[in-house]
Amino acid sequence: MKKVVTHLSFYVLLAIIIGILFGMYLPEKAKQLEFIAKDFIEVIKGFTYPIIFLTVSLGIASMGDLKKVGRIGIRSLLYFEVVSTLSLVIGVLVALWIQPGIINSEIRGIVTMSDASKFTKNTHFNLGSIIAQNINLQILLAAIIVGFAISYFPKREKYVHGLGRLTHFVFIGLKFVMYFAPIAAFSGMASVIGKYGLKSIIPLGKLMGTMYLTMALFIFLVLGLILKFYKLSILKLLSNIKEELLIVFGTSSSEPAMPSLMNKLEKMGCSKSVVGLVVPTGYSFNLDGTSIYLSMSVIFIAQFYNVPLSLPELATMLLILMLTSKGAAGITGSGFIVLASTLASMQKIPIAGLGLLIGIDKFMSEARAITNIIGNSVATIVIAKMEGETIHELQEKRN
Repeated sequence: MKKVVTHLSFYVLLAIIIGILFGMYLPEKAKQLEFIAKDFIEVIKGFTYPIIFLTVSLGIASMGDLKKVGRIGIRSLLYFEVVSTLSLVIGVLVALWIQPGIINSEIRGIVTMSDASKFTKNTHFNLGSIIAQNINLQILLAAIIVGFAISYFPKREKYVHGLGRLTHFVFIGLKFVMYFAPIAAFSGMASVIGKYGLKSIIPLGKLMGTMYLTMALFIFLVLGLILKFYKLSILKLLSNIKEELLIVFGTSSSEPAMPSLMNKLEKMGCSKSVVGLVVPTGYSFNLDGTSIYLSMSVIFIAQFYNVPLSLPELATMLLILMLTSKGAAGITGSGFIVLASTLASMQKIPIAGLGLLIGIDKFMSEARAITNIIGNSVATIVIAKMEGETIHELQEKRN
């Protein structure tokens, strides 16, 4: 019992429960607490940027062997593309099977053109806009350049040591900031419940339930089988990163957990070089939860408006999402922008359908973020295993 009470995860979970109750019984006061969670996320983002830069540049520079850098990069991108595409397909198949968009006609009154109008602008993506709006991607590119440059320096070890020391101090600072995670989790959960209420999500519970079920199946079946191939356990992974998962659940964002996740993965046995390259890259290119959400949302809106989609149209939708979902990570409202661009490109499903998702998007963001962080954890472990590294803590029990 003493061990449980001294764990940060215990206080985060307790804060989430108290936040739900506070939001239910004191909604007006709860709505005023939203700024605390937002400020906490902004502070964590302040740490995220230097950590991405330092870990990626340090990972590349410390390798020395630039062929290894290229090998890890190619393996990572191939893995990201295969698994994220699989998550898109799974989202479509489950939505077509369960048909969450075939719902009571009373809900149609929720949808208004004005709700979705702000998402109809800038619906076309290009590489320049993706890089310009995604700070994480900019820092990632800068870190790769710096890492390669240091690899050619005559006294490379000196610079590698300096980067290592600087990284150490940044993580120490982050450790103290994370003590405030329970407060952020409380305010985030309280403000959401206070703003929307539990009753407001009941009419759209079918869509939410379908998404949560799909993401759970993806985690335990798809990601679980991937780890099982390497004789590793998905349950042990979830146990090892439970603090990070609770922080993600409380704040509805995977970014606050990224620095400590990287630290955890290193402790499991993944090398600094693999963690430093795969995790930050995965936050932009390996968003399994977001992919499931996007594909299911398009099918949901089509079903809601009784718009039939042929196989070629479904294939077109998947191709569009394969491109637009990659670079949009980290952009505020990116989910709606990607959905809007997909619907606009298909020119068949009303963009006004986005208004239906606004009220419940916050409640689905936890599932997206949790699935994203688990997916990136599995990706890092898989690439580490491909590099011949040993992950002792996740090995399955042998009979």
